[in-house]
Amino acid sequence: MRNKLFKRKSLELIIKEKGQSESLNKVLGVRDLVSLGIAAIVGAGIFSTIGLASFEGGPAISLLFVFVAFACVFTALSYAQFASTIPVSGSAYTYAYVAFGELFAWIIGWALVLEYAVSNIVVSISWSQYFVTMLEGFGIHIPAWLSMAPQYALEAHQKLITAGPEALTVADKLGLKAYESAPRIADIPIIFDLPSGIIITLITWLVYRGIKESRRASNIMVMVKIGVILAIIIGGAFFVNPENWVPFAPNGLHGVLGSVAAVFFAFIGFDSISTTAEECKNPQRDLPKAMIITLLICTVLYVGITLVLTGMVNYTELNVKDPLAFVFKYIGVDYLAGIISVTSVIAITSALLVYQLAQPRIWMTMSRDGLLWKKFATIHPKYKTPSFATIVTGFVVALPSMFFKMDFFVDLTSVGTFFAFILVCAGVLYMDYSGLSKQSKFRVPYVNAKYLIGIGFIAAWLLIWKFNPGVFQEWKQLDYLYILEHKSLIIIFWLVWIIMSVMAYKFNFSLLPVIGILINLYLMTELGTSNWIIFLIWLAIGLVVYFFYGYKHSKLNNSTE
Repeated sequence: MRNKLFKRKSLELIIKEKGQSESLNKVLGVRDLVSLGIAAIVGAGIFSTIGLASFEGGPAISLLFVFVAFACVFTALSYAQFASTIPVSGSAYTYAYVAFGELFAWIIGWALVLEYAVSNIVVSISWSQYFVTMLEGFGIHIPAWLSMAPQYALEAHQKLITAGPEALTVADKLGLKAYESAPRIADIPIIFDLPSGIIITLITWLVYRGIKESRRASNIMVMVKIGVILAIIIGGAFFVNPENWVPFAPNGLHGVLGSVAAVFFAFIGFDSISTTAEECKNPQRDLPKAMIITLLICTVLYVGITLVLTGMVNYTELNVKDPLAFVFKYIGVDYLAGIISVTSVIAITSALLVYQLAQPRIWMTMSRDGLLWKKFATIHPKYKTPSFATIVTGFVVALPSMFFKMDFFVDLTSVGTFFAFILVCAGVLYMDYSGLSKQSKFRVPYVNAKYLIGIGFIAAWLLIWKFNPGVFQEWKQLDYLYILEHKSLIIIFWLVWIIMSVMAYKFNFSLLPVIGILINLYLMTELGTSNWIIFLIWLAIGLVVYFFYGYKHSKLNNSTE
């Protein structure tokens, strides 16, 4: 059984199976891939979660964007090497199949459902907020009970009872309005986010129709998006008050790092480019270029927009769902706020489009391998898209987006993504060790880490001892139960660093993938324990599905090769 669980796919078999499968349309070039990457990254992150991040960390969040981008570069290089070696759809799922075997491939494929499908739930909820704001600018008002998740309204009602009307915020008052005005069935208020469900339905239809239509729509929307962001940066710079940047990190390092989930969510999407490998004209050349170019462009935009936002208004005012429109309302330039709301709707739509493209292609690839029902691999005879998988993705995203809060999904998405990123970086180390890297048309630059990883470990502890000695005393005062519940992730991080130091010495590991592993793992430790518990439950459900279906129907394990 162990041999079957960890049986790896050979590169030759993957290429052979690709030739035997029904093909997709090869229409994407570097420009199209960069456009899709920007469409995915510069979406809900910059138009919604950037406000929450700035509220928690202050102007110093701009530095966190640089740090997270730095982490993503190492991961992007690893993705680029895999993409240049294995030019098929499947992204990290396929890469894990080659490097670690079937069980790890399944785990990654299951985790990618969180990254793509759950990310789109967040993006669609954000889209709904901007859409409602835009319509109000034109004098059209959607009833409150038709434009929010029911939990917002229920929490507002409960807050009114326990704390009184004077404790209600603007958002609470809107939630209370929804609760009081909603139609009822058996005295249960009917409240849901209708615009979110509608936009996912429309995007799913577009993705179903074909990659050419999706590419054309994405390119147009990205042009609008970049134009708006540059206009905000340039126009907002005239309203910046440098006093708002003091203090730069009002909540200290903890406040900055506490926003890791929100900031990292803003970068999720560059890896989605790799899911379109079978629709690229020259995937081995174009995918690596597109990933790096996309990251560079988006990092510059993020840093610029963060500095402008926190310079225009004090960071304490930015805990809102639509921060870009809010800051211009705040300074009294209402017409610009209206323009931003309109164009934000267009911009966020482009992110929805890319995620809805990515998820069906992951399921299609898993189905081709026999790990999912073969219906997921169905290609539409006319549109050349994974038709059944696209429809299922529409339902999986649309229904939760109408009934759940955004906050629940942001951190959960990041856990699954970090996990996938770590395995992709580790996969490059395996490729180097096994000799597969010789077949790569793009390779992560090799820097021998034989001694550097161990030296870095010692240096890190010396720096902690010198600049933050109180942390050791703090740990001495903690009981074992508290450490297990709240500090176990950071312990795992240091243990992995020790293991990587030993393995780097023994196998002459390449430095950059190891740095990618350690940075992503550290960022994971900054996420809440509750998110980890939910993620582990999700993985447990996935393993049940695998052992009841995938393990029995795996084409690789049932083959005679």
